[in-house]
Amino acid sequence: MINGAVSLPLDLPELSFTASGNALVRRTVLPSGVRVLSENVPGARSSTVGFWVAVGSRDELPDTYGSTHFLEHLLFKGTASRSALDIAVSFDSVGGEHNAMTAKEYTCYYAKVQDRDLAMAVDVIADMLASSTLDPDEFETERGVILEELAMADDDPADVTGERFFEAVLGDHPLGRPIGGNAETIGAVTRQAVWNHYRANYRAQDLVITVAGAVDHEALVGWVQAALVRADWDLDVAAEPVARRAATGGLVQRGSALSVVQRPIEQANVLLGVAGLAATDPRRATLTVLNSILGGGMSSRLFQEIREKRGLAYSVYSFSPSYSDAGLFGIYAGCSPSKAGQVADLMHREFRRIGTDGVTSEEMQRAAGQLSGTSALALEDSDTRMSRLGRSEITLGEFADLDESLRRIARVTPEDVRELAEELFSRPLSIAAVGTIDEDAFTGLAESPTLAR
Repeated sequence: MINGAVSLPLDLPELSFTASGNALVRRTVLPSGVRVLSENVPGARSSTVGFWVAVGSRDELPDTYGSTHFLEHLLFKGTASRSALDIAVSFDSVGGEHNAMTAKEYTCYYAKVQDRDLAMAVDVIADMLASSTLDPDEFETERGVILEELAMADDDPADVTGERFFEAVLGDHPLGRPIGGNAETIGAVTRQAVWNHYRANYRAQDLVITVAGAVDHEALVGWVQAALVRADWDLDVAAEPVARRAATGGLVQRGSALSVVQRPIEQANVLLGVAGLAATDPRRATLTVLNSILGGGMSSRLFQEIREKRGLAYSVYSFSPSYSDAGLFGIYAGCSPSKAGQVADLMHREFRRIGTDGVTSEEMQRAAGQLSGTSALALEDSDTRMSRLGRSEITLGEFADLDESLRRIARVTPEDVRELAEELFSRPLSIAAVGTIDEDAFTGLAESPTLAR
């Protein structure tokens, strides 16, 4: 069993260890730079496989915004040996699930199948990723699909608020851009630009494959190699895995203090927050505890004060996404437009109070219990374990199992939480809101030192 996080050096060809729950984690770095990680979970009868490439929306050039997400769609449209229908039938005929996700720092193509169908899933996704044709006709058809997807998101006020919030907090940082681009960039991007993006970033040294559940590592490595060779990848060419992104930090300059989008809807969507912590910041465990106490559940301060005590919102919570060199800390509420200013003031006040007054030992114990339970329950799902492997390899450079994660949380003190809240609160504050809202509702916050900077 491991004691502490396990480092994942890029120059180490083989690595094996037993994690919490007697799960066997193995990692192989092939000479071509392909990295294969597996977590064999005792008693599992299914597996989730993910093919990851560490390129996301932040990596796009100005003339290709949205191309990473565009490409994700196109890889399902056929290869030299499989049509789009063939790909769909492969998974539907065995009751499997397959999909993909484009994020700000990576793209992942994944499937969940019974253990007996894992070899098939590896073969199909490898073919999709390595030998897509990006057919010109399919390209134009999918352009229309993506434009409809963007229109659907633009009709969702919560999505619009989120996009405006990222832009407001992160400013000109590439992480502040929408993952899917916008109607203008998608309408203008050419197949050649997307093809160039594909050829530049989908290479052996960029590829990470993670599988969790019922999996034999040696068999997995063999399936991966055979599938990529069938897709015409030359695995005999030696290459080092691409370096992880530098966790430089300190690069975020706020875009705006206030961003309000007027929409004739029944509820106002309000987000308030600041730049947060990078994924590798040693205070991530402290931020996890802070988030739990402030807005992580029904017993949190925000839920109790804004919903239970005052009845001002149905949904209210905090969140803290993190990336290689930056992060956000945000608070969300959906409320009556006439109450938007009052709710924002209350969210701001509860955030400030943790930095000035600290937290109680009871809150610390409750947060530890909540985080322990939710983490353990999440790991019942092979999807979560597969994603943990991918994030560990691509972003963190280390693997922390459940026991180590809980040890880190247990070491967090009330003073750690107070100091971090105080530091975060001192950062320039941004508000994003969508609804029929009078911007003057936020006047009081506009006079706050953090917001006015």
